[in-house]
Order: sequence, then C-alpha cells, then structure tokens
Amino acid sequence: MIYEGPKIIELGESEALARALGVFKSVESTLVPSGDDAAVVGLLDPRVVITTDTMVQNHDFDLGWSSAFDLGYKAVTTNLADLVAMGATPRGLTVTLVVTKDTRQSWLEEFAKGLQAGCDNHASQCEIVGGDLASGDQLVIAVTAIGDLDQPNPVLRSTAQVGDLVVVAGTLGKAACGLDLLRSADKTLADSYPEYVEIQKRPIPDLVLGMELSRIATSMMDISDGLSLDSARLARKSNVTLRLERRLLEGYAAVLEQAAQSINSRVEGSANQWDWVLHGGEDHSFLATVPPGAKLPRGAKVIGRVDHRAENDIYLDDQPLAAAGWDSVTG
Repeated sequence: MIYEGPKIIELGESEALARALGVFKSVESTLVPSGDDAAVVGLLDPRVVITTDTMVQNHDFDLGWSSAFDLGYKAVTTNLADLVAMGATPRGLTVTLVVTKDTRQSWLEEFAKGLQAGCDNHASQCEIVGGDLASGDQLVIAVTAIGDLDQPNPVLRSTAQVGDLVVVAGTLGKAACGLDLLRSADKTLADSYPEYVEIQKRPIPDLVLGMELSRIATSMMDISDGLSLDSARLARKSNVTLRLERRLLEGYAAVLEQAAQSINSRVEGSANQWDWVLHGGEDHSFLATVPPGAKLPRGAKVIGRVDHRAENDIYLDDQPLAAAGWDSVTG
C-alpha cells in the first residue's frame, strides 16, 4: 500500500486534523463535538460504560497487509464489541494516534475513513468525539469507547450459574485462519480465502445479535483472545467450570478445514482448523451463558454447559482443555 503526498509532520497537527476529520459524522447524542478541550455526550443512563484498547505496530498489526482504512475499522469494531458484551449501546469514541515522522497525510485520511466506516456499519448512533495526534518512533492506536447501559444491569463475566448453557454468537476461528493465510510463505493463499483474510483485517462482530443475547445472558464477554482463553477467564471469574462439547463446535471447524489443508499442502506447516476454533482470537464474537430453556436469538449457538467448579477451568468433552490464545503483552 503506497501513500503519497505530504507527510503529517510537514503539515502540523492542526492542519493534518482539519484535512482528515471532515469524514466524521455527527449523532444526536453528542452535545459538544470535537474541537473544544473535551467533548460532551448526552447519555440516557447515569451508569456510563467505558472501555479502552491499544494497538501497536509490529505487535498488534503489520503494515505489510493492513491498510490505514483496515486499522481504523478494526480499532473501532474491537472497542464496540467490548461495550456490547457488557450490554451497553455505543455512544462515543475518542482516538489517540501516534504517527512517525514518515507517516503521510493520505494515510491519516484513509485511517479516518476506516474509523467512520466502522461506526457506519456497526453502530451508526456512535460518534468519534475527540482524541489526540502525536509523534513517535512507531504507529500506536488507542481508542476509548463509552456506552449507555440501557438495561437493568451490566452483563459481567462473574455471574455465570451452574446449569447454564454456554453460547457463542458469531464466528470462531476465521480471523485466526486469516492471520495464518497472511503470514504464509505462499502469498497466493490469502487470495484463495478472501473471507477469512477480510475478517482478520476488518472484524465483523454482529452487535445487534450481541445486544439481543445480552438481554438474556447471565454472563457474557467479547471473544478477543481465543475461545479457550476467554472461556477460562469467564470460568475463573464466576468460580465455575465450562464444559464445551466437540460435536457442537464441529461446524465451526468444518468450514475451515479446506483452508488448513491448503496451507499444509503448499508450505511446510501444521495449520489445524481446531487450533483456530479453540485458540484463535480476533473474531470478536460473543461468549455468554444463558439459563436452560432460554429462547436464543437467531445466530446464537449452544456449545456447552456450566458445571460446578472442578480441577480445571474448561473441558472439551471429558478432557481438560488448556487455555491458549493471544496475550497482549507477550504476543
């Protein structure tokens, strides 16, 4: 991806932002938008839900395959999913961006378009209300999102009940598959499976489905780091054990089997669709527990049940399942 034109450092902060931020749209809940010392957002509920996330170049993203638009889109959607996992409606985002002395203005403008597209496609009632632009040795993206808690209580990780069903809303393993395709020595592989590559670069969490699920869930969280790792986190917080069933997860693995075979046949590797499903992150689907007999929203799928606390956090059928996935510090 080639970005041309002046560098941000040549224009200065004020001019660079003036050129880039024209793509942002306003929403009714924003009372004072970007331009003052702080924004003012009108919320329906006094309980404000807040989340933040940071993406660092060469640790969380690779400019070799992620465009500025991709990164803006991803930065928005990952934070929106965290709000919805708590049962909150997204209302506002602030974005802090550290650029290098070589970053082009055209890159910043595409990044801004990606931010707005993420809002348009997933939370049109949410506005980018401010942020900061600074210079450093590498690109860093930090987003803070705020939301309205428009239901009686937030949905926590710590409130799963023994006897509940374990439910997933969204995809599993597709983003991890896309990452392995992008990292493959055979660069034609990524072109063969564009759906998985796109989900890695631009996650597509179903926030409407997530909100529907949050209204019946006893506990819930965004699957950002992998099903096994996030299931273990939920189990520990709730002091329970999650027992997942392989037969209920087979459909997720089946759709990825051909991609795994392609990687292994063209390059020396050990791609495995089950590793993607169980341990791959960044699909940003929703993991929830619901009471038995609850009417699930269309698109949510039962994958197991909640049991009394046992020796291990999670089991796959009768075997302990080691938690593995993405660690934001160690990688």
